[in-house]
Amino acid sequence: MPLSQYQTMKGPLFYSKILLFGEYGIIKDSKGLSIPYNFFKGALKSDTNADDNAKTSNRALRDYVRYLEGMQQEFPDLVNFDMEAMEHDVEQGMYFDSSIPQGYGVGSSGALVAAIYDKYANDKITVLENLTREKLLKLKRVFGKMESFFHGKSSGLDPLNSYLSLPILINSKDNIESTSIPSQNTDGKGAVFLLDSGVTGETAPMVQIFMEKMKQEGFRSMLKDQFIKHTDACVDDFVGGNFKSLFGNLKQLSNVVLDNFKPMIPAKFHDLWKNGIDTNDYYLKLCGSGGGGYILGFTQDIEKAKKALKDYNLEVVYNF
Repeated sequence: MPLSQYQTMKGPLFYSKILLFGEYGIIKDSKGLSIPYNFFKGALKSDTNADDNAKTSNRALRDYVRYLEGMQQEFPDLVNFDMEAMEHDVEQGMYFDSSIPQGYGVGSSGALVAAIYDKYANDKITVLENLTREKLLKLKRVFGKMESFFHGKSSGLDPLNSYLSLPILINSKDNIESTSIPSQNTDGKGAVFLLDSGVTGETAPMVQIFMEKMKQEGFRSMLKDQFIKHTDACVDDFVGGNFKSLFGNLKQLSNVVLDNFKPMIPAKFHDLWKNGIDTNDYYLKLCGSGGGGYILGFTQDIEKAKKALKDYNLEVVYNF
């Protein structure tokens, strides 16, 4: 969507996010690292001559308003919205104008949740105040309940990232903090990139598969002894800027995912995934819940990776 269209937007912009590390693991208390991704964005907008997309979005918002009403009644101490204003605006045709692709693992519903909270929550926690751990956890709880409408179960992390527009470090379920990551080196050969799988992923079925697998003891111990171990090491390396060590851990993590999370990787990418591990030209991992959407890639030499993946669209999101 051309940015000129954004100039008529009423609300502030909310950005997409990328969970660099921690997909599935954070359900079981692994570390995680989530960063804002400013390439995609969205905002609440009202427009009298709305197109079909706006009308579809408005219809979805009507359902969402009913859900939020129920949520507020069920959890009165958690959050309080100006429901009257929200209902009025939706009646007047408000919609979410967004360039964030849905089902791609970059937080399309998270940005919407952040925008609604920002506009309609009474006594909201703002980005400008001192964000203590308690405040961050409260926001995460509120956002988790708000986003459950879209996914069935949500950690609240995507909206939190979108709302704060800061990198978020997850140490454990009850210990999260905003963090800084090494600044980008635009001349660096190393890169984090997104690979477009060309198919949409659905979060709920993927999480369902994961929960089924969690019933097997072997899968549970693999998660703890391998997946979470390598995920935690990757988070520490990335935040600390230890890129040499990072790639050793990434290779292990990529391998573990290929061996144990095959249903979450679109079939036509299995060989490509293995090829990265064998050649060390790049390492792939899930971006969000998988099943489609974007696949996340890491490389020590972006030119090599581009050559190896020349048939695919690569979007560089971070250089080092």
